[in-house]
Amino acid sequence: MPNGANCTMADSQPFVDHYRILQLDPGCDAKDLEHSYRHLAKMYHPDHAETADVTKLNEVIDAYRALKNPDDRAAYDAVYSEVTGYIFPANHESDLYRKSAVTDADIHAKILLFLYRRRREHAQDPGVGRYFVQELIGCSDEHFEFHTWYLKAKGFVETTEQGSLVITVEGVDHVIATSRTNIREKLLIAQSHDNPDQTQP
Repeated sequence: MPNGANCTMADSQPFVDHYRILQLDPGCDAKDLEHSYRHLAKMYHPDHAETADVTKLNEVIDAYRALKNPDDRAAYDAVYSEVTGYIFPANHESDLYRKSAVTDADIHAKILLFLYRRRREHAQDPGVGRYFVQELIGCSDEHFEFHTWYLKAKGFVETTEQGSLVITVEGVDHVIATSRTNIREKLLIAQSHDNPDQTQP
């Protein structure tokens, strides 16, 4: 525990090392934060008799709530740096948003590819329950709502009368177009390695 662990925060409450509670490095990205939270929350939940610990569960939940929003995390990190002496990069706050955006893009692609495969292989029953999709990407309820909102607003996904998620025609077109682009990029990279510029030293 850092020497300043007993210092107080701006609101005079005792400083709490949320990163230690979540077993994370302070420089972790949003994906690591999400995964650690879900792992620890399941482990300490009363449903798991061997590892159940309500006190630790509440600590994990509080830590995650304090760090999940980039603005709140940036404010906490300023205090964390002052108390512990940990030095964050100068552009740390901007990086948090950039990393979150990249992570979100990867998650959206993963959801769409999963729903694309489902519709292609089960054309008569293409719907997938929200719970299974959320488990696939391993995110909190709030983040899942954000992801589904975005994909629905783009017209890539829709909800059936039964509440299941299905990919739309626009979603299928997006998956195909993205896949073509990825294949072209891989081919260009492979060709550049096979035929290096002979003029280079």
